[in-house]
Amino acid sequence: MEKKPEERRDAEIVYSRSVKAGKRIYYLDVRKARNEDLYLCITESKRLQNEGEENPSFEKHKLFLYKEDFAHFTEGLNDVIGYIQDQLGDITARTDDREPHAPRNEETPAENTAEEPKKKGLFGMFR
Repeated sequence: MEKKPEERRDAEIVYSRSVKAGKRIYYLDVRKARNEDLYLCITESKRLQNEGEENPSFEKHKLFLYKEDFAHFTEGLNDVIGYIQDQLGDITARTDDREPHAPRNEETPAENTAEEPKKKGLFGMFR
């Protein structure tokens, strides 16, 4: 018997990182599919200003990236970021003193505790 959509189990999040950017937060979640494959889910969450309401509401958008698309996506993203850099000059990662958010998982492997050198490419240019 097929389960109703609301009864289906969400894909397990095996690693996560959040990035706060002004009024937005980006969640980078590595999820495990039913077939044990890993994929990336990028969620943009934007707080909405609702006058007169006690509880804030959020607008969310999701993008799912699968391993077979990583290389093409990374190439395309690096290309457009390079174009923006060519047009605007040097892009700084942060203009304030905020610390980047730590991954949501509580365990940090020992090899990730050392300071990593800055890397070029998709995610390395924003560290």
